[in-house]
Amino acid sequence: MKKIILILLLSLSFSGFSQIHDPVKWTTSVQKISDTEYDLIATATIQDQWHLYSQTVPDGGPIPTTFTFKSSKDYLKKGNTKEANGHTVNDKVFEMEIKYFDKKAEFKQRIKLKTKETFEVDATVEFMVCNDTNCLPPKEVDLVFSVN
Repeated sequence: MKKIILILLLSLSFSGFSQIHDPVKWTTSVQKISDTEYDLIATATIQDQWHLYSQTVPDGGPIPTTFTFKSSKDYLKKGNTKEANGHTVNDKVFEMEIKYFDKKAEFKQRIKLKTKETFEVDATVEFMVCNDTNCLPPKEVDLVFSVN
């Protein structure tokens, strides 16, 4: 009986260590601008106490948020990905002035359609999050935008 309880306790402790903290959840949407232009919108929902960094970060700072859009015959990218207003603060972790987002961040990429057919845009976002005492390693998340 003692062995069963010991095995059960060990199993529970290992499962507790296997959980990975994931303070950012990504969602996607598409907004029609005109018959030939759409905005691809990536929204990050950020847990309390965590910060997601801007696309523009000074040298020596955290990994900036970057978007990579897979090339396609269905669309052309127009300009760079734009980000919503964030907070520019003197970051305690990196000891520099940095723009970051808390709670929510929205990024928009305008595209021009080359077809009238429905298609998907595949993208990847790489980002880094920190709180006031530590940072998590950079992470990549795949995003899919459905253009109708």
